[in-house]
Amino acid sequence: MKMEKMLEYLSQPWPWYVSGAVIAVVMGLLLFFGKSFGFSSNFRVICAACGAGKRVPFFDFNWREQRWNLLFLVGTVLGGWVSEAFLQNGQAVQISQATVQDLQALGFSAPRGLQPEELFGLEAVMSVKGFLLLLVGGLLIGFGTRYAGGCTSGHAISGLSNLQWPSLVAVIGFFLGGLITTHLLLPWLFS
Repeated sequence: MKMEKMLEYLSQPWPWYVSGAVIAVVMGLLLFFGKSFGFSSNFRVICAACGAGKRVPFFDFNWREQRWNLLFLVGTVLGGWVSEAFLQNGQAVQISQATVQDLQALGFSAPRGLQPEELFGLEAVMSVKGFLLLLVGGLLIGFGTRYAGGCTSGHAISGLSNLQWPSLVAVIGFFLGGLITTHLLLPWLFS
């Protein structure tokens, strides 16, 4: 009976401040141990571990020093699987009515899960337009991550907590890109 109550509690949305406190604890531990958080660096570590450093100098480094980050990656994947398999409460993601109306204006229905099926469903992804959007988006994200020296989580969480000026510039760029995409690109692509 106690396990059912615990699973029921875990499957409910948690207050925002719980995530903030956990992020603060993790960042404190990383700073204490002299590490910096960044999810996209795992790609470089995986490539180096697979031997890409023999051909490309960018991947020629001691990847074993970054094993902790690979464990974080594995934990994230496992955590997502546990959440999907055992902690779903059957409700769609909770978004504002204004967002639902904006999605409907673009031709998308309100999400029944985590995102609109018309944009991220298998049928949409297999269309020419959906495939091209994912391909171009992936290339832009990959280029931007490499060019900016990190991803959104690395700059916004780790870089800002370390008071790094380039991270502040990158985070401002992320927000501007998100606003431009939301208010200009999405209406243009889906109107």
